[in-house]
Amino acid sequence: MDSSSSSSPDFYGFLDRMRRPAAADLIRSVKSFIVSFSLNATDAEEDSKRVQEYLFTMEATIKDHPLWVNASYEEIDNAIEGLEKFIMTKLFNRTFASSPEDSKIDSDISEKIRLLQCFIKPNHLDVPRLLRNEASWLLAVKELQKINAYKAPREKLTCIMNCCQVINNLLLNASESVHHAPAGADEFLPALIYITIKANPPQLHSNLKFVQLFRRETKLISEIEYYLTNLISAKTFILNINAHSLSMEEDEFENHMRNAKLAIEQSTTDSRPQMLDTDAVGSRRKGKEIIPEEARYPFLDANPEELTSEDVKNLLGTYKQLVNRYTSLSAALRRLSLDENLLLSSSYSLSPMRDPPFRETK
Repeated sequence: MDSSSSSSPDFYGFLDRMRRPAAADLIRSVKSFIVSFSLNATDAEEDSKRVQEYLFTMEATIKDHPLWVNASYEEIDNAIEGLEKFIMTKLFNRTFASSPEDSKIDSDISEKIRLLQCFIKPNHLDVPRLLRNEASWLLAVKELQKINAYKAPREKLTCIMNCCQVINNLLLNASESVHHAPAGADEFLPALIYITIKANPPQLHSNLKFVQLFRRETKLISEIEYYLTNLISAKTFILNINAHSLSMEEDEFENHMRNAKLAIEQSTTDSRPQMLDTDAVGSRRKGKEIIPEEARYPFLDANPEELTSEDVKNLLGTYKQLVNRYTSLSAALRRLSLDENLLLSSSYSLSPMRDPPFRETK
């Protein structure tokens, strides 16, 4: 893996440099590109070409810029990583799932996976028993499910890499334990397909397409390219999966799919809120149940002397839950280097004379 993928670029360091007065010409260039980009009609291939060409041009510009004089290769590379992240975050709504066709494919894959989850087993995909490690599979699933939480191509690709490396580690451990040749795509791909089905990552097609089109081409090489290609193959396999793909009889496959659809429909029906009698509740509005304020916050107006020992016990339990959730959330934000003030802000400006020109966005 290249260095840019194995370590996290100093995005904040890049932003700090771009806030300096000497970066005014770079800021004007970035603003001009974003504005002109948005004026063109949406075309995924053309959009990709424009972004790739701009990043290539800016790499040469930054190398010669006074702010990066005598900078190392890693510093220049980090700057372009930061620029890619900033530009694609700003253009995300324009470039991600930009066509009705993309949205339809996302929906078709998600629905197909929901059905397959009801009956598919590792043996249907010829996943070797040595790779059936539920703890590792869960870790890989969680990594893949994170992909839709990010807007930058590099960060989406990192989720894919983390997932695939969990599977690859399983393959390596299995190879060592049975003393046979290192496993290849024949064992890796079935495991990845199964993990993808278990994960059912949101907007899988659009995420893969976004990474392919807008991640810097020079970064889609070697191991990274291999993993990305395999996940694209897994997506295609799932979309076209049939009885033959799973070594099943056609009738058996159709019966599984039919039963899965019925089970999902039943589950959806059972999960819907049941309508209560209006007179009994006295708080029904337009077919929706309105929970009285006192039911949601039973101790809001209570006085200390009114509380029973059971009330105190309930309050203590609620307090502990609140503290645990707050602590976990705070730790997660620190790991992601997120600033609370930035999370609360809804926009940011590129003007060097107003607010700081670049803000971190997830």
